[in-house]
Amino acid sequence: MRSTKTFLIVAASSVALAGCGGSGGSAAGSRDFVRAVGSSTVYPFATAVAEEFAKAGGKSPVIESTGTGAGMKLFCAGVGAQHPDIEDASRRMKKSEYDECQKNGVTDIVEVQVGIDGIAFAEAQNGPGMKLTPTDIYKALAANPFGKPNTAKTWKDVNPSLPAEPILVYGPPSTSGTRDALKELILEAGCKTDAATAALKETSKDKYEAICHDIREDGPYVDAGENDNLIVQKISQNPKAIGIFGYSFLEENAKTIKGIPMSNVVPTYETISNFTYPGARPLYIYIKKQHLAPIKGLQGYVNEWVKSWGPDGYLKAKGMVIAPEDVRTKSADIVAKMTPLNPADLK
Repeated sequence: MRSTKTFLIVAASSVALAGCGGSGGSAAGSRDFVRAVGSSTVYPFATAVAEEFAKAGGKSPVIESTGTGAGMKLFCAGVGAQHPDIEDASRRMKKSEYDECQKNGVTDIVEVQVGIDGIAFAEAQNGPGMKLTPTDIYKALAANPFGKPNTAKTWKDVNPSLPAEPILVYGPPSTSGTRDALKELILEAGCKTDAATAALKETSKDKYEAICHDIREDGPYVDAGENDNLIVQKISQNPKAIGIFGYSFLEENAKTIKGIPMSNVVPTYETISNFTYPGARPLYIYIKKQHLAPIKGLQGYVNEWVKSWGPDGYLKAKGMVIAPEDVRTKSADIVAKMTPLNPADLK
């Protein structure tokens, strides 16, 4: 199974060099390898690209699985060789994160969609054959579903058609982009089925987000950290448990676990690529444009992504769902021109 820790570790002393210069400029200090942080979902794809880049003669990049949220904090902390060059993300950058980058001098950020993934819900091959909906997940995992404390103990408490088995879900931590996507794509979809709660989005946004997004902390949801393989192990050993992680981990472990249909749609390559599966989401990398000149190999490493993400590229074999041609064309153009993102597009 994959490691979700650091890939190709380089001596830490070589990271803490002098800061880089201004936008697109050279620096008093530089680094001869690329450093990327962020999503555990993007991690296996980023390491595959790093391996190919190194095979072609580039200095081995350092890829760290920190979670999207934690990675954004590292990425936006400043400009200089002591800071990461790339943020791998399983969700789009938030406007608040962009503003934090700007405040710390990270003024030129390039956003590139590299593919598609899905938030997969899975159980052991010998599991009960669960069939769920976003409403079921919301009622099972929300701290205060529809504004009332969650008292559900079993899946039958959530939906009479489900088995009377204790709710036990292993999922990502608060630092994870997968956790953010779980809230926005699944929990909120279930939450909005109640008209009174849905109306709060216009009248009391903070209350709406708390009711729709807050996950219970009394046991049924277990934060498994930034190690998706650990979740795979947990559910493969316990047929009564459910796991939440990126689709590529489901595909890689198909002998021991199986996908759970969401609103009667099974998570597959096809249903994620056409976004009929409710948990489908884009994957991104963010590049610190100010590091292009001083950090040797940064442009070359990003160029390797472009070579890898097509229908015949090696990332498909790693479990990445390939983005449509128009998206890939747009992303390749952004990489070629290193066009900074427009903050007006962020939420």
